Amino acid sequence: MAVISIKGESRETLGKGGARKARAKGLIPAVMYGHGEKPVSLTVDNREFVTTMRSHKGSNPILAVKLGSDEFTALLRDVQYDPLSHEILHLDFQHISLTEKVDVKVPVHCTGTPAGVKDGGGILEIIVREIEVRCLPTTIPSSVDIDVSALNIGDSVHARDIHLPDVELLTEASTTIATVVPPTVMEEKPAEAAATTAEPEVVSARGKKDEEGAADEKDKDKDKGKEKK
Repeated sequence: MAVISIKGESRETLGKGGARKARAKGLIPAVMYGHGEKPVSLTVDNREFVTTMRSHKGSNPILAVKLGSDEFTALLRDVQYDPLSHEILHLDFQHISLTEKVDVKVPVHCTGTPAGVKDGGGILEIIVREIEVRCLPTTIPSSVDIDVSALNIGDSVHARDIHLPDVELLTEASTTIATVVPPTVMEEKPAEAAATTAEPEVVSARGKKDEEGAADEKDKDKDKGKEKK
């Protein structure tokens, strides 16, 4: 696995005020922790970080974070974004050793078209999109591909069906990754029932008109009686 180099600078001004000042200068506030060492506050250049990470494919990249004369091998554990602007607000790096196992989450991708979808009109439901594993940093899989083409309606694939060399599965073995469910059928209202329901409205309207007509006739008869007198 390739190691990505990131240059950082020590950050002495801490707190929200220090973080705002760093971001105003085009820097991302960050922290480095792990190996039982005291956490180190630092900043990395926003543009350099974004450009570097975009050129990397896959999850859980191994980083070589240069901080002055020191260099730390690390994993990027968390990226905090502004919910409105999507600007990167903060980074968490974990200092690791390439000879010690780490726990990481790996994305799961379902490949192929299930037989139950192609032949039976079923629907593929993805239940879990990532699994947790334990392994050496150098053997972290970028992703896990699961072939679901053999699944019929009612079939599922579970975490226990995933086999990766030199990787320990931490996700519960019985966890459902994906399943094929029957197609959804919309219940249609019978035409006769719809007609029956609509009929009283017409009769009611007609009845109202008839009542109005009868009232007019009575008024006319009264007027004629008055004229004769």
